[in-house]
Amino acid sequence: MAVKIRLMRVGKKKQPHYRLVVVEEATKRDGAVVEVIGHYHPLFAQDDLTVDVEKALAWLERGAQPTEAARRLLSRAGVMKLWHERRFGPKGAPGAESVSS
Repeated sequence: MAVKIRLMRVGKKKQPHYRLVVVEEATKRDGAVVEVIGHYHPLFAQDDLTVDVEKALAWLERGAQPTEAARRLLSRAGVMKLWHERRFGPKGAPGAESVSS
């Protein structure tokens, strides 16, 4: 079962709202959802983005692959940075190899 983190469009015509969802790869855009991990409202004055960071990190650790749009939103929310730090450690951590010229 390959899972993706992607956007699911909701809302009225010309008033889009998106849910950040975890779905199986073969599911249609508005098909069955495994879990909702956030939402995004692009038409608000300040783009309204809400992400449940712990749920997103848990799915990324389980191997869920975000689409490009979802990756941009997760980066904006700071999730991708946290996930990278969990995988590779914080930048400049003790024991990290340093390149000297």
